[in-house]
Amino acid sequence: MHPAPSLILFTTLSGIGFGLLAWLGFGLRTPTGFAAIVFFGLGYGLAGIGLIAAAFHLGHPERALLAFTQWRSSWLSREAVLSAATLAIMAPHAAASAFWDTPLPVLGWIGGALSLVTIFATAMIYAQIRAVPRWHHWSTPPVFVLAGLAGGALLAAKLTIALWLMLALSMAMVAHWVAGDRRLAASGSDAGTATGLGGLGRVRLLEPPHSGRNYLLREMVHIVGRKHAHKLRLIALGLGALAPALLLMLPASYAAAFLALALHLAGMLAQRWLFFAEAEHVVGFYYGR
Repeated sequence: MHPAPSLILFTTLSGIGFGLLAWLGFGLRTPTGFAAIVFFGLGYGLAGIGLIAAAFHLGHPERALLAFTQWRSSWLSREAVLSAATLAIMAPHAAASAFWDTPLPVLGWIGGALSLVTIFATAMIYAQIRAVPRWHHWSTPPVFVLAGLAGGALLAAKLTIALWLMLALSMAMVAHWVAGDRRLAASGSDAGTATGLGGLGRVRLLEPPHSGRNYLLREMVHIVGRKHAHKLRLIALGLGALAPALLLMLPASYAAAFLALALHLAGMLAQRWLFFAEAEHVVGFYYGR
C-alpha cells in the first residue's frame, strides 16, 4: 500500500504516547508536581498529535466524530472510543498527581490498561484486513504493542525495562518480516481469484483493466524493490531496537537515554513506512502487479 505520512505519524506517535501513559498509569513512574505536568503533558501531546494526524487522513476530517459510532464491528471505531476513554479516565489521575501530589492509583491502573488496549486496537485495524495477507497475522499486534511500551518506557526513564522491551521488539520485528514474506503466496490469491475467472483455468492479463491511474492504484498498490526493502529493514531494526538497546547497556546517563530515544523514533518511522509500503493488497493482482 502507498505509505501515507499521516498514518506513519499516527501509528508511531500515538503508540509511544499511549505507551508512556501506560507506564504512568501503572505507577512504575509516578511523578508529582511540575514533573507530572511534564510527563503527562508529553503523553497526552504525543497521543493527541497522532490522533489528529489520523483524523486528517480521513477523506472528510470534519466527520471524524462518526468514527465513534461503529464500535460494535469496526476496530477503527473501537480505537477511537478506547483512546477517548483512556484520555478521559487518565485526566483526574494526572491532575491529582500534578496539582495535589496525590495520585489516584485506581484510575491510573484503569487508564494504563486502556492505554495498552488502545495500542492493541490500533494494530487490529490492520491485522483484521484479510485483503492484506502480510498484516492479517498474529505477528502484527506484538510489534505495535512492544514498540509503544518500549518507547514509553524510554520516555518514562525506566531504562532497564526499556532495554528488555527493545530486545523483545527486535525479535517481534524479525518474526513479522519472516512470516509476512510468505503470507501472500500462502493466501491462494492470484489473477484468477482477483478476476473471478480462476474456475476456467489459469488466468493471464493481456493488458491492464484501464490505462489511467485511479484510487485503488494510488492507495493500494505500491511496489518496493527487494534491495531497498532489505536496507530499510536493517535501518529499522538497527535504529528502532538494537542501537537503543546497546546504548541502554551503557552506564545510565541522560545523554545515552536521549540518543536512544531519538534513534528509536527514527527507526520506528522507517519500520512504519515499510509496514505500509510492503503491504501487498490482493487488488494488485487485478492490475497485473
